[in-house]
Amino acid sequence: MSLFAAAERENEERARPLAARMRPRTLGEFVGQTHLLGPGTILSRLIKADRLGSLLLFGPPGTGKTTLARLLAQETRRSFVELSAILHGVKELREVLGAARDRLAAAGEGTLLFIDEIHRFNRAQQDALLADVEQGVVTLVGATTSNPFFAVNPALVSRSQLLEFQQLSVDDLTALMQRALADRERGLGRMHITYDEEALVGLAETCDGDARKALSVLEAAALSEPEPVHLTRETIHNATLYRAQRYDVTGEEHYDCASALIKSIRGSDADAAIYWLARMLEGGEDVRFLCRRIVISASEDIGNADPQALPLAVSCFQACEQIGLPECQFALAQTVLYLATAPKSNAATLAIGASRQDVRSQSVLPVPRHLQDSHYAGAKKLGHGAGYQYSHNESDGVAAQDYLGVDREYYHPVDRGFEQQIAERLKVLRGKLKSTNGEC
Repeated sequence: MSLFAAAERENEERARPLAARMRPRTLGEFVGQTHLLGPGTILSRLIKADRLGSLLLFGPPGTGKTTLARLLAQETRRSFVELSAILHGVKELREVLGAARDRLAAAGEGTLLFIDEIHRFNRAQQDALLADVEQGVVTLVGATTSNPFFAVNPALVSRSQLLEFQQLSVDDLTALMQRALADRERGLGRMHITYDEEALVGLAETCDGDARKALSVLEAAALSEPEPVHLTRETIHNATLYRAQRYDVTGEEHYDCASALIKSIRGSDADAAIYWLARMLEGGEDVRFLCRRIVISASEDIGNADPQALPLAVSCFQACEQIGLPECQFALAQTVLYLATAPKSNAATLAIGASRQDVRSQSVLPVPRHLQDSHYAGAKKLGHGAGYQYSHNESDGVAAQDYLGVDREYYHPVDRGFEQQIAERLKVLRGKLKSTNGEC
């Protein structure tokens, strides 16, 4: 290679983003995911035994899925072929699979086919992979930020090992940035850069475990200042644009955050509940979805322990419909905090569940004759309504008569909030009503 060609290649390399330049070249340089690559793990054993099968890598962006796929091909001496489900279709896929068959037949060389964003392939495109994956023509490594059980063909899932990637820790990200600052060949080591340790830690804490994001902001901060550069919290903050939240309003993140919000309300943790509300709002969640979940929680988890919870939740729904974002966030916050700190009872939830189970599993109870409708012509001739006692004629407003025909109890108030008073009154009511069972 001539000096001119070498210099041109070096310039091209230096022009690539820092995150691309700092990709690990070996598994030894790979940072994070020790639960997958640590000593004795299933993946490390498969690599060592050269028994690597098809994999589905799923997890947050910037955690090393693409990098690991490249390193796996290198470690297992397979040809590496990369496709993007966003850019390529069935035509390109069939060409790659045909070339893999030829390569295997002619030289006995295997192919590691890496498909990024595999969840974006439709069912027909995913089905086109099945035969060659099944026969071992290619070792498929698919990467996705979505849960494969939601987004990938079940037939493909069943033929693959699922590996979940986790967010990189603050220590992992800090170590990666320090490596980039020291590396003279691929990183920023040729520049005159000093830094405050707390500045790198602060950046790592805001990057959601995303190495690509951390290195991109670090590079922007280093290149935005004249040399010599000293990186502080302020210089890094100035290089950071608005931080987009990782949130998929139609995928797993949507359901996980909704679950965390409701469980935090149920668990009476107001601080956690308001955080998950903020997380969903920042991610662009549908306000009507939030309102529906809040109304459900008011009855499901609070019920009559605080009878004001449901009217407040319904009022919040109406206010959000009338006001919209951003102002309706205040009504949402007020309601979520009220529900989180309210006394809890699922007695109403258990009561309707038990009674419906009886309706489904046991003989349907006939309506007692004295409770049957007597307002239509001929009803009295049939005896409908005979013996019914009008409750308002009683001094305490309770007529001692049977309303079900059998002795069953579904509602068991808890000893919290307003249900304490309900439980006391219910004891008196049941005492009076049960004294009449079987008499009417």
